[in-house]
Amino acid sequence: MMATAALSSCGSAESGSENRLVILHTNDTHSHIDPDPASDMGGAARRKVLIDSVRNAEPNVLLIDAGDAVQGTLYFHLYKGQAEQQIINDLGYDVQILGNHEFDNGTASLAGVLSGAKPTLLASNYEFADSSDLDGLFVPYLVKTYSGKRVGLFAINLNPAGMVAEGNYDGVNYIDWHQIAQPTIDMLRDREGADIVIAVTHIGYSGSAESEGLFGDRDLARETHGLDIIIGGHSHDRLPDNLRLPDADGDSVLVVQTGKYGNYLGEITVDLASGKTSSRNIPVNSRLDRKLDPEFTGRIRQWRDGVDSLYRHEVARVDSAAGSLNSSSQAMLNFAADFVAETGRGLIDGVQGAITNKGGLRVTWHPGAVTEGEAIDMMPFANKITVIDIKGSDLLDALAVMAGRGGDAVSDEFDIRFDSASSRITAASLAGKPIAPDATYRIATIDYLANGGDYMTPFTHARKVAESTRLAYDDLLRYLERHPVISPDGKTRMREYCLTVPATHFN
Repeated sequence: MMATAALSSCGSAESGSENRLVILHTNDTHSHIDPDPASDMGGAARRKVLIDSVRNAEPNVLLIDAGDAVQGTLYFHLYKGQAEQQIINDLGYDVQILGNHEFDNGTASLAGVLSGAKPTLLASNYEFADSSDLDGLFVPYLVKTYSGKRVGLFAINLNPAGMVAEGNYDGVNYIDWHQIAQPTIDMLRDREGADIVIAVTHIGYSGSAESEGLFGDRDLARETHGLDIIIGGHSHDRLPDNLRLPDADGDSVLVVQTGKYGNYLGEITVDLASGKTSSRNIPVNSRLDRKLDPEFTGRIRQWRDGVDSLYRHEVARVDSAAGSLNSSSQAMLNFAADFVAETGRGLIDGVQGAITNKGGLRVTWHPGAVTEGEAIDMMPFANKITVIDIKGSDLLDALAVMAGRGGDAVSDEFDIRFDSASSRITAASLAGKPIAPDATYRIATIDYLANGGDYMTPFTHARKVAESTRLAYDDLLRYLERHPVISPDGKTRMREYCLTVPATHFN
C-alpha cells in the first residue's frame, strides 16, 4: 500500500527545512504515562511539549512507536491498554508496531484497544489471517512521501513463542525475519521507489544468549543491504547518538533506541537531498513542566484518579534494614521466590521449592510503607502461581537457562552455583541434597514460566499438578496480609562460580 504524508508549511520553519525529515521515536514506554518517580524523567505531557515544538518548527515530521507501550504501571492494570492508546492517539503518532507486552491480555483485548488506533499499525513478519480478532488491523509496509522523496517503512517483531504467554497470541503466525526483511527492502526500493528504507523493530539490539536463534538489530543490519535506519525496541538500550553499523555490503545503517519508560525522545534528522542521517536522544525532564498543555494534562488526570486510589492504600511495610528492593537486589529475588513457594504450598502438599523470573519484577520498594498499587506493580502481569512435577534433568536444564541471564529468583531451599561464561550449572542442591537427574521434584512457579515463557522450555516437559484461581498480585496481597513486615534475607542462592573442575552430572 502507499500513503502520502500531508505536508504543510509552518511560519516558524527554518529556511530549507522542507528538504529535511525529522523522525521522532519512542520504545518501551511500559505504561509510564506519568514521570518515572525514580528518576523524575519521562511523562506523556512532557513528551507532548517536545513533539509540539518540533512540529511547530519543521514541516516534515514522522512520529513512531516501536512497541511495548503498555504494561508496567497501574494504568495498564486498571484500563487494559485503553489509556496508553488514547495517549498515542492524542500525541499524533503516525506509525505504531507491536511489542510482546501488547499481547498480555490476549488478542481479543488487544483488538479492542487497537480498533480505535489512529496511527498506521505495521506488522511485517506476523500474519493475522488465522486471528479473527486482529485480522485487517495491520499493514505489512507503508510508504510516505516528503518533499518528493519516498520513505518506506516495515516492521520486524520477535517470535512470540517463549516470550508471550501461551494462549495470548492464538492465531498470530510468526514468520522468520530472514524470509521477510530482505524481500521487503527490495520491494520497497524496486517496486515502490523508496529513497529511504526504515525498519521499525521490537527484537532488541543484541538479541539474547538465552535461546538459540534469537536475533537483534545488529544481526538485521549485518545480514541485509539497502536499509538506511533501524528504529528499535525491546532491550531497553539507550544507544549512543549517531550509532552506525555496517550492512551486508559494508554500507552504513543508523541504529537507534531510546531506553525505556519514555525518559528520552529519539530524534532522527534526514537530509532528503543527500540521504544523510543523524540522531540524538532528547531528555524528557522537568525543564518542560512550565510548558505543559493544560487540556492534555487534564485528560491524563481523568485516568490517574483510579491509579492514585490504589497508591493511597497501605498493605505492608519494608523493614529499614532491608534497604530498597527491586529486580537488581538479591533480597527482592528472595522475597519473590519465597512468596511463590508459600503460595504453592497452600495449593498442594509436597512443594520442595520455588522458581520465578526477575524479569517479572517491575518496581522498587523503599523502606517504609508499601501500598496496594506498589504491590501490584511488583508483579503486574496476569500470571498465576502454578505447581509442577519435573524431572531433575529438566530442572537442571531450566536452571541453565536462568544462568544464561545471570541467575533468577529461587526459594531458600535451593543452593546453586553456575559458570557465567558457559552457563553451565556447576553445583545444584535442593533442601541440602544434590539435584538428581532421574528424580522428580515438585516446584512452584508462575504459569508463564511453566508454559515455557522467558525461554524456560524445560518446564514444558513437566506435569502441572496445581494452579491458583487468583492472579499472582492478588495472591501477593494475601501473602502481605500474613507477612506485613517485609525483611527478606539477602543471601545469594544462585551465584556465579568459576568452572575449574569437570561437573559430570551437569553435562
